[in-house]
Amino acid sequence: MLYLNANDISRVIDHEEVISIIENAMRLYEEGDYVQPDRITVNRNDKETYLYMPCFTEKVKGTKFLTLFADNAKKGIPTIQGLMMLNDNETGKVKCMMEGSALTAFRTGAVGGCGIRHTTPENVTKLGIVGTGVQGFHQCLYATRIRPIKDIYVFDIFEDKAKEFKAKLEAELPDVNVHVESDVENLVKQAEVIVTVTTSPKPVLPNKPELLKGKHFIGIGSYKPTMQEYPQAIFETLDQIYIDVDFAKEETGDLATPIREGWFKEENIKTLGKVLDSKIDVSGTTFYKSVGMALFDIMVAEYIYQRAVKLNVGTNLD
Repeated sequence: MLYLNANDISRVIDHEEVISIIENAMRLYEEGDYVQPDRITVNRNDKETYLYMPCFTEKVKGTKFLTLFADNAKKGIPTIQGLMMLNDNETGKVKCMMEGSALTAFRTGAVGGCGIRHTTPENVTKLGIVGTGVQGFHQCLYATRIRPIKDIYVFDIFEDKAKEFKAKLEAELPDVNVHVESDVENLVKQAEVIVTVTTSPKPVLPNKPELLKGKHFIGIGSYKPTMQEYPQAIFETLDQIYIDVDFAKEETGDLATPIREGWFKEENIKTLGKVLDSKIDVSGTTFYKSVGMALFDIMVAEYIYQRAVKLNVGTNLD
């Protein structure tokens, strides 16, 4: 069995290739040629969540196990911890175990990058990030690989955390100007593409349609009905919303609440996989909302595994 830690995963990743893997997974999702049981979610309390996500295709089989501890950020530890297990397709034997939070970070970054690739103009240069955790960092990495980003505006409710994030980004992306903003409204004014990466129970963006109009939004953070990053105002500016999976309409408060309250018509929400090979109108306001799924995990994990074997990366365990 091959074991891949976070550093191993980082060594074999090619960002643009992973976005293409996500696009293939979206096409497979539309075809329905996979088995993906409902995600098992155990909430021990408001601060501890345990997730179990199996998925199987004709060629790839695996399960991801994650914990999400809300107070980890205060301890300087990533919120997400876990493991990904891949099974041999013929025998079911475990062929690979890999660090789950790193896989999730790269996979989710690619899901956001896929949204940027298809729902934003090709010439955007100004990116806004609300939430400066691990995932915010990876969203920046993917965005800069597929768009000519020159400026990144960041905001976090903890200013010290935002400053640390700025330093980390500047070390990784020396040709990009990174700005820490003291309030979200100024970030929205400056940025063309805004990525939200928080678990907030209430909107993190201003409830001002005139401010939000003409911007391009990528919603990554909210993955429960009790979480909602986007205000009512944004739905006044939209004709269409794009999502990664159909169950996002029930799983995230960013969609469940607007549908329930009548802010937006459910029939105007489409999965991105249906329109990957067509041209999306990005001249106005756009909104892409992701909650993720196990199919993304196993396909990206298989890609990482194959790359690691080819490059002789990782540790073989008996």
